[in-house]
Amino acid sequence: MPHIAHHHRTRLYAIQRRIAKYATLTKLVLAMAIIEPLMTLPQVYEVWINRQAEGVSLLTWSFYVIAATIWLLYGLKIKDRPIILASILWVIVESTIVIGLIIL
Repeated sequence: MPHIAHHHRTRLYAIQRRIAKYATLTKLVLAMAIIEPLMTLPQVYEVWINRQAEGVSLLTWSFYVIAATIWLLYGLKIKDRPIILASILWVIVESTIVIGLIIL
């Protein structure tokens, strides 16, 4: 029967090979985890600077905050950096919109 330490080394090696195989894709996903939430900043600008909320749904954006929070919890649980990073940014950006809609 193989020793447990051998099993862990073998599993770690397999994970390292998989990470190396998808290194470019992982970098792209990390970049998108930052860029995608930032693309919502024009909406933040409209709500906070231009004080325009026409057609912006408080219910919808509130749901987005809840969904991003659930994704964040999931990302933390599985220790997935792209999910964690994107979810943190989404929670910040979406919460900013919700708060802006509430105080308008």
